[in-house]
Amino acid sequence: MVDKKQMTEEEIKLNFITPAIEKNWNKQQMRMEYFFTDGRINIAGKKAKRGKAKKADYLLFFTDNLPLAVVEAKDNNHTVLGGMQQAITYAHILKVPFVYSSNGDGFVEHDMTTGKEKSLSLSDFPSPEDLWQRHCKVTNISQEQKDIALTPYYYKPGGKIPRYYQFIAINRTLDAIAKGRRRVLIVLATGTGKTFVAFQIMWKLLTAKKVKKILFLADRNILVDQSRDNDFKPLQKVMTKIEKHQVDTGYQVYLSLYQQLKDKDENYYKEFDRDFFDLIIIDECHRSSADENSNWHDILDYFKSAVHIGMTATPRETEDVSNIHYFGDPIYTYSLKQGIEDGFLAPYKVIRVNLDIDVNGFRPYKGMLDKYGNELDDRLYEQKDFDNILVVEERTKTVAKRLSDYLKEVDRYAKTIVFCVDIPHAERMRQALINENSDLFVEDPRYITQITGDNEEGKKQLDNFIDAFEKYPVVVVTSRLMSTGVDAKTCKVIALDRPIGSMTEFKQIIGRGTRVREDRGKMFFTILDFRKNYTKFSDPDFDGEPVSVFDVGEAENFPNDDNNTLDNRSDENNNNSGSIAESGENYGDEKEHRKRKKYIIDGIPVEVINEHVEYLDANGNLITMSIIDYSRMNLKKVYPMFEDFRKAWLANKKKSELLDQLTEDGVFIDPVKDTFEKGIDEYDILSYIGYEKEPLSKNERIDAILRSGYLDKFTPGNQEIIKLLLDEYRTKSIDELMNLKVLELPQFIQINSPMKIVKSFGGKNKYNEMLDDVSGNIYIA
Repeated sequence: MVDKKQMTEEEIKLNFITPAIEKNWNKQQMRMEYFFTDGRINIAGKKAKRGKAKKADYLLFFTDNLPLAVVEAKDNNHTVLGGMQQAITYAHILKVPFVYSSNGDGFVEHDMTTGKEKSLSLSDFPSPEDLWQRHCKVTNISQEQKDIALTPYYYKPGGKIPRYYQFIAINRTLDAIAKGRRRVLIVLATGTGKTFVAFQIMWKLLTAKKVKKILFLADRNILVDQSRDNDFKPLQKVMTKIEKHQVDTGYQVYLSLYQQLKDKDENYYKEFDRDFFDLIIIDECHRSSADENSNWHDILDYFKSAVHIGMTATPRETEDVSNIHYFGDPIYTYSLKQGIEDGFLAPYKVIRVNLDIDVNGFRPYKGMLDKYGNELDDRLYEQKDFDNILVVEERTKTVAKRLSDYLKEVDRYAKTIVFCVDIPHAERMRQALINENSDLFVEDPRYITQITGDNEEGKKQLDNFIDAFEKYPVVVVTSRLMSTGVDAKTCKVIALDRPIGSMTEFKQIIGRGTRVREDRGKMFFTILDFRKNYTKFSDPDFDGEPVSVFDVGEAENFPNDDNNTLDNRSDENNNNSGSIAESGENYGDEKEHRKRKKYIIDGIPVEVINEHVEYLDANGNLITMSIIDYSRMNLKKVYPMFEDFRKAWLANKKKSELLDQLTEDGVFIDPVKDTFEKGIDEYDILSYIGYEKEPLSKNERIDAILRSGYLDKFTPGNQEIIKLLLDEYRTKSIDELMNLKVLELPQFIQINSPMKIVKSFGGKNKYNEMLDDVSGNIYIA
């Protein structure tokens, strides 16, 4: 028999750990190599790469929705405790009560509830029933909790399976309800599947016969329709959407806009009995149910006997409005930062664009008139005034040009949302963008589309913009309509040309870009910020919970979505069709905004004076120091001295693996590489970043080898092969040079077949030795 010490970790699992678990656990309960994150996406210049995903060697389930234990395996050169710390880390993330570590000799168990550890033989690994009973006893789980916990999720072969954080949100919510809690708040970052969580909660409660009637409330048609047509579809036979205020009591699940239940002075919700609904789920509850003084809150008060679940990415906490006051502390929070760390959400880079007029302000000369003969007030106009009080037409054109230039640099068909101060500003921006992109606008006028609350033609294109497979529209210009509730999975660029006073709205706007669509090339997104909104990224509230609504200063001069509660909206937009819910734009306030006196001037030169690009660090914070300084600091943490780095570079057979690891460690190579001329090796870029070595070009390194006489030790035929390899290195990476496939190129085939070329060096081992030797000489300094 093979000595355990000679076995790999996989062999230890196959021969010892798996058989020990399989004695009591069936295959449906055992999930091996369980990946519970996708791996953080790291932005490398204009590209993005995924880091390593987290996986448990074994995740053991009591039922399909109830994980009980994590098992971490190590080879037999580790002690039986070798995997314990890693397993505890995973169990903490997954909220699993039992943890095991093994090296094939036995197990060590850690109980996350009690903190106690004990050793077990291989034959003593506990059964699912043992662990479930122990867990129930320690946590004092009631029969009601057991009934709900053991009710299976909805699952269709090939369908969605809850991610780990969705498991936690669902299970914690159901557990709280089973314990008698009547108000529950779930905080899940935009793009992390709130409606899927809501669906599974509804499914389990209906299946367990714990509720009979459910109301799903939202304040926008798109939220209701997306839910009905996608995640809620399995409930279609028992589900109805309330429209035209018509009430039918024969269903189990009701989807409704607030204004379908309460319109003006009509209380249509009273057609239901007070205790008709057992459960009410309020989507995007930060916008509607948080304010207990709002008219819409009357609906919730009327159905107060029901369990109320609030769902949001951005809970609101102010002196007058509070989600927590109404729902209590969040039962679970999954933040944007955590979503990016896990690789489920797209990271972003921020390009801060400073315009000279924004930095210096604008002071009119005495008696200066605008385009329409109005005399300007004699004062200094600042950034907060532009497009609000003073319209500088050249400023809009400059913003449009910079955004257009950026798209020309990266991808002119990258889906883009431009946020403007108000509808008139959006109209001007649309025109300026058309003039900058007239070639593509001629091809299809949907290339630039205005989607605002007053623009019916534009709103008809919203579904096409959201559709990942529709080419048009590409660039949409809006004010507030698209700041929330729009599931634009392929949005790659967000341009901010209005100050955002509300942290709640800021989070929602950033959320328009956080979806990942790897199959459509959407791995990250870029924020072009023309209005100094980047300061909010450093606010503790940005990724915290809850957020305060007002950022005093900019907010006082700009209407924002948080001031525009549904109660304050114009009756003109508050009609039976629910168009408020569809628009999301405070058209009533926008009409007032149009009436405000604005000066409009032209002929004022406006230029971009500087830009600053910021990336996310490993902790999800924007890097404020220079990319080179930040990368140098992180590179030197790994390799303090240049020789340490050089040895590691030469020792790594695949340089790409080392580069990927350094990217995960916070060394930004590509943004620095972009500042050099082409033909510089990553080795030289890193040498420059970390140790301030003057980079040599590939041509210079090749010329040094050819002059050195290094090739003299090879036969003339082999010298010719090596020269061809070096020629390929001028345009290819060192990893491509080390791959045997390079010998299949025509210039090599003309000389001989790959097999015969390798044989001419003495066989594969000798050929590889030659490649290592050539590589060492390439990087001799």
